[in-house]
Amino acid sequence: MNDVLKTIYERRAVRRYKDQQVDKKLIEQIIDAGRMAPSAMNQQLWKFYVLLDKELIRSLSPFIVKVANKVLSWAHGVDQSKTTDIIFHNAPVVIFITAPKKNEWAVLDIGMCCQNMMLAAKSLGLDTCPIGFAKFLEKTNKISILGMSSSEEIKLAIIVGYGDENPPVHERKRDNVKFV
Repeated sequence: MNDVLKTIYERRAVRRYKDQQVDKKLIEQIIDAGRMAPSAMNQQLWKFYVLLDKELIRSLSPFIVKVANKVLSWAHGVDQSKTTDIIFHNAPVVIFITAPKKNEWAVLDIGMCCQNMMLAAKSLGLDTCPIGFAKFLEKTNKISILGMSSSEEIKLAIIVGYGDENPPVHERKRDNVKFV
């Protein structure tokens, strides 16, 4: 198996992290990999907001949970009472990825960008997890900490760090292809 396929097959959504900061140069490499993703008409509309302060990151979770509880049920059987940071899982790095509001292609572009970033992180010895709930930061009074423009919105966030777990591979569906 070549290195790219090996990285794809080894990457997992990790929700437990060691208390170890990530070197800023590694974060920059991860973001550069995201920038290499294709985008509609090569517009590259994404913007990256990086949080490195663990206390600040952890402090945002209760605000997001308050909003998320109103609109969603919790996935993965996560017990909110058993963690201090149910949103960002005590990761040392959160990268918020934004795009202009009402851009019909942005969600696809951001998805490809984030996949590049997560694979790059894995290849650098780091683990990640995409955090969809992070978009609810916009519905809190804490959104100003990012300093983002009112013309953009959070599409996804990725947590990054040195994983402290090795989740198993979930079975993949095999009956979803039709050759025509």
